[in-house]
Amino acid sequence: MSSIAIFFSVIAAVFIGAVSPGPSFVLVSRIAVSRSRKAGLAAAFGMGTGSVIFATLALFGLSALLMKVEWLYLALKVAGGLYLIYVGIRIWRSAAHDLPIDAPATPAAGGIVRNFLFALGTQLSNPKTAIFYGSIFAALLPASPAPRLLLTVPPAVFVVETGWYMVVTMAFSSNRPRALYIGSKLWIDRVAGAIIGALGARLVIDGLPRHIWR
Repeated sequence: MSSIAIFFSVIAAVFIGAVSPGPSFVLVSRIAVSRSRKAGLAAAFGMGTGSVIFATLALFGLSALLMKVEWLYLALKVAGGLYLIYVGIRIWRSAAHDLPIDAPATPAAGGIVRNFLFALGTQLSNPKTAIFYGSIFAALLPASPAPRLLLTVPPAVFVVETGWYMVVTMAFSSNRPRALYIGSKLWIDRVAGAIIGALGARLVIDGLPRHIWR
């Protein structure tokens, strides 16, 4: 298979993984609909940055290390799960707070940075992402990839992940979704918080020793 065919097969697999629902989608869509389009775009770049970090580390063998050193993988699962639980609790607790309808549409620079870092932290909280990229690369990349593949795959991952969440942001930051959100903010936030918290709890359970649950 040519390098170009390998490249596009990898990117197609990355795209399928990106559009699969998960905590990243819930977080970005909520930021876009509840804050502003710029805040959502900042979160999209945070998600893309987290993805390219994991993809690059997977190319350098992080996924193989996590599979070999089980305690490290389990520890990262627990830490990431606790972070997602924290995020879910924050969203749940903010559900009862009214959304300032007349707030400026453009957030302060600090707000953009916070949304970027918040999304980046959420993306990096799940070590399964590294395993996901490692699995794709192991299945689709040759044993000795051409240097141009190693150089082009990480930037392409960033473009795919960021591009997808930019689409999510544009969709959820428009007037109609925002109006629907304002009308049902309490329950939308509580569902979003419960989903993210549940995903975090699942990571924690997966990361704890099995005998604890017996």
